[in-house]
Parts: sequence; C-alpha cells; structure tokens
Amino acid sequence: MFRRTVLALTMAGVTAAGAVSAEAHGGDSGRFDRPKQGFAAPWTQLRDGTPEQAGLDRAPIEAALKQVDEWTRANPTSPPVAKPLMSGVVTLLAHEGVVVSRSASGYAVRYSDAAGTELPVDQRVPMRDDTIFDMASISKLFTSIAVMQLAEQGKVDVDAPVSRYLPEFGVNGKAGITVKQLLIHTSGLVAFIPLWSMYPDKAARIKGVMDIAPKYAPGSTYEYSDLNLITLGVLVERLTGSTLDNVVSKGITGPLGMTDTGYNPPASKLDRIAATEYQAAPARGIVRGQVHDENAWSLGGVSGHAGIFSTARDMAVLAQSLINGGIYAHKRILEQETVRAMLTDYTTNFPGNAHGLGFELDRRFYMGGLSGPATAGHTGYTGTTLVLDLQSRSIAILLSNRVHVSRSWGSINPAREALATGMAKALAVRPRHGRDAWYTGIGNLSTATLSTRELRTRSTTIRVTFDTFVDTEISDHLVLESSSDGVSWQAVDVTARGPGAPAGPAPHLSGAGHRTWWNVRAEVPTFDKIFLRWRFSTDRTLTGRGVLLDNIKITEGSRVLLDGEKQPTALVSHAWDRRIR
Repeated sequence: MFRRTVLALTMAGVTAAGAVSAEAHGGDSGRFDRPKQGFAAPWTQLRDGTPEQAGLDRAPIEAALKQVDEWTRANPTSPPVAKPLMSGVVTLLAHEGVVVSRSASGYAVRYSDAAGTELPVDQRVPMRDDTIFDMASISKLFTSIAVMQLAEQGKVDVDAPVSRYLPEFGVNGKAGITVKQLLIHTSGLVAFIPLWSMYPDKAARIKGVMDIAPKYAPGSTYEYSDLNLITLGVLVERLTGSTLDNVVSKGITGPLGMTDTGYNPPASKLDRIAATEYQAAPARGIVRGQVHDENAWSLGGVSGHAGIFSTARDMAVLAQSLINGGIYAHKRILEQETVRAMLTDYTTNFPGNAHGLGFELDRRFYMGGLSGPATAGHTGYTGTTLVLDLQSRSIAILLSNRVHVSRSWGSINPAREALATGMAKALAVRPRHGRDAWYTGIGNLSTATLSTRELRTRSTTIRVTFDTFVDTEISDHLVLESSSDGVSWQAVDVTARGPGAPAGPAPHLSGAGHRTWWNVRAEVPTFDKIFLRWRFSTDRTLTGRGVLLDNIKITEGSRVLLDGEKQPTALVSHAWDRRIR
C-alpha cells in the first residue's frame, strides 16, 4: 500500500504566502553544482510546493519513493528473512524551504507477536504522514542542542572537564574528559552497558554511568557511546535544576512549535504512534507508546541518549531551523555561531567518523548523494533518519519502525541512502559546455562505459581532455582506458584540476563533497589506431549522485581526432545518457 502525498504532483500552485518558484531563488535554485555558503535567510519557513517550483527534477524523487515503498513489502536481504525490510515508513523531502514530497507506506502496527504473525488487514494501523515515531538516538541531537544553549548562557564551557559540573563523574580515569569529548564521542567510554539489567533503580543506573572507567584513553579513539549522552543529560538537569524533558520543551520544541515532539507521549496520541519491537527481556511485549531503548525505559523514558518521539513534520522544522542558522518562525533556539560550531568536524583524526557537537557529518551510508562536509544528521536504531545539507539547503527525512517486530530482521540503510540520493539526483548539475553532457547515475554493482569508435592516428602520442563532475563513493571509480583492438583495455593516468581533485597523475577519479567540475588531461601513446573509453564502475554498496562528462576532445598535435561537442554520435554509450541537467 502506497498512500503518498507528493504535494507538488497534484497542486497547480501554492498560496500567495507560500508561493515559490525557481526564479524566486535565482539561478542557483535546485542546483547541486552551486554549493551555497553560510545559512539560509532567517525568515525561511517550510511551505508546500512542487519539485518544479523548487527547481528540482521530479523523476529521481519518484524513483526513490517507489523503491522505498517496495521495501515495505519486500526485503532485499532475503533469504533468510521472509519479511519486509520495514513494517512501514514516512518520508519528507524539502529544498530551499519547499516541502516537495511527503510519503507514507506500510503499517505503523503490522504484527501481533514475536514471531511476526501479521494482523488481519482490518486490524493493522496504516502509516500516515503525521505518524509519531520513537526517534531513538536522534534524541541525542536534542540533548546536544540543550548543552549548547547552556554554553551560550555561559553555564557550560565545552572545553572544560565534565567533572567541573558533575564532580562524581571525575573518577576512575575520567577527570580530564571534556564536555566536547562527550559530544563528539572521543571520551573513551564504552558504547553501551545494560543499565536496565545491571542496576535495580534509576539512581543506581545513573551512578553506574558516573562510576564507569573509560575503555580507551580519552581523546585517543572515536567510539560512539550512549553513555556520553546519558552523562550530558544528567549535566543539563544538574545545571538547570529541571528535568531534561522540561528543558527540551521550553528551549527547543516549544519555541519551534514542534507539538508532536517530546518524551513519554500521552495516551491520547497512541493511535498515531508506530509500534516497535516485541521484547521478552524485559517482558514488555510489543512496545508502543513507550521508548524502545531498554536503558532509556529504565530511566523513566527520559534520557540524554534516547526517549524523544516525533513526526516527519516536526523534524523538518528542526532541520530548517538549523539551515536558517538557529532560527525558525522568528523563534531563535541557537545563535549562528553556535550552529556553525555544532556542524564543524572535530574528529579529523578519525577518518570516516566525522562528527560535530552532537551531529554526525558526511556519512554516505545514510546521507547518500547528499553527503558532504556540510551535510549533518543522525540516525536512530528504531529506523529513523534525519539529513540536512547546508550546501544545497535540502532536507531528507525517513522515519520507519524497522524494529517492528524484531531488531534482527535487517538494516534499512539501503532505504536511507536511496531517499537521500534521490534528492541529490533531483538537484541539477548544469553542463560545463553547450546544452548537454553525458551522465551516468548507475547503482551498485554496475558498470557504465562511453567509448570512441576506432581512431586512426600517426603513431604518436595523443592528448585527451575532458571535464568531469564526480560524486561517488571513494571506492567507485571513473577510469579512462585505451585499447589497440577494442577488446583488451588498460587504464590511463589522468591529471585533474579543480577543488577536491587528486594531486598529480592518478589511475582513476572518485570522491564527493567538492561539488564542482574538474578539468582533466591525459596523454596516451598510440600506434596506427586506438580506441578510448570512459568506464565508471560501482561496488556492492553505496554510490552517490553520479558522474558527468563534458567537452571531450582528442587531439594529435594540431589535428582533432574527436570533438565530443560537435560529434556526440561518435561516442558509443552503455548506461550513459546525454542530458541538460
């Protein structure tokens, strides 16, 4: 079942107050190759529109939504799991403040027992765009924002030891651990301990966190840890003299009008809450309306690492407030400098684990083609995802109850990546020269080739030049290859120039985040004939927005052997298309 509201697809326009067009944003609207600097205008608010009105191509969005919908009926990891990838899902995509897509597929409540017995259809609860989800670790963002609000008030120095504010924390080798190290997960604390089963009550569980010794020397290792944020939640409560849920309500969700966001949702909203897992230990049955995380549950449903419930609409408001520099609808929750600090990478010593103050950065496994140094977000174990991209001012939200009814049925990372990549592909990359360029956006385990026909030469070195826009996983390569017979091929070293390009000659091109065209040159020894081809190949996981080629020229001295702008039909394509975007 696929009850989707892609608002733009059925609307002829929007209200005067929310009217928007590509022209209104100038020539850069809907552009992937014109990364923006700084924040959006502080008055930017979410409003409904069409992909076209936001300057986007609807086709990649539609393709991504279709794939996500299919995963509520099938599991790409099957066998052994003969269940859907996720029981149900809600998505939201926005660009420049325009919500171009909302979707709801599958069921908020689907199964009746631990074995995954499906309820009769008339007893299931369908997903809807205002379904409330257990956000799991996305709760960490709310705690982090609360900490940074205290920093703005002068009550916390993020570079100070945590023990300055929580003296009981500074034991067993933790005296020097800083607030920042908790925020960026370099404290050395272990990832997780089962507080709920190790200790008898809340006070003992909190003391267990305060007493624990680091697993690693503080600052020496990146290890994502729930204990970091549990500690910060305690810190917030200690310094404010209030409970974490009240602090979040007064400082974040209240000002932003996030009316469906908070801890321990009331029974009056139960009919809109997505069910999560069947838990036998502790004996909770199918969990619905209470936090799924056992440790957060044992702490009363309010903890720094988990406990928040929310909707796609509310999370989009939070994301837009950050894209705006900490303000939304005239309500400021953070100063611009604070947002900038939160979205700065402090873990450059730990490649692949880019992390700001609370926010993850540049994580391709769920940010997909939107990945880049200015792309921030977080995931939740229950199946939730928030991605915000400052450079394109885009938002991708995927909320699922993938643990309904078992956490062991698989990962929804393919769905997370597909949605974000669909958004990235909807953003335009304009040709470097002329009206069009060659483009391939192939998926995993695929190869695309663009080949010349036989070129007759004078047995001298020929020069190959072209422009390319590369947005790929680092292990997915664009290679220039040569052949004397069109059968056996060998790679040719190329030299690329442009932001983010490799230094010096390289056997292949790959990478992402620079979002600019590169100019590429190569010299190829030859005999009396030669074939050339551009090959882009992907591995089994993760891709990106894709690769474009433009202004291909092959010369021998002053003689032009091929001019791709004038002779596009001289190139033979497999999985490359000529397009104007």
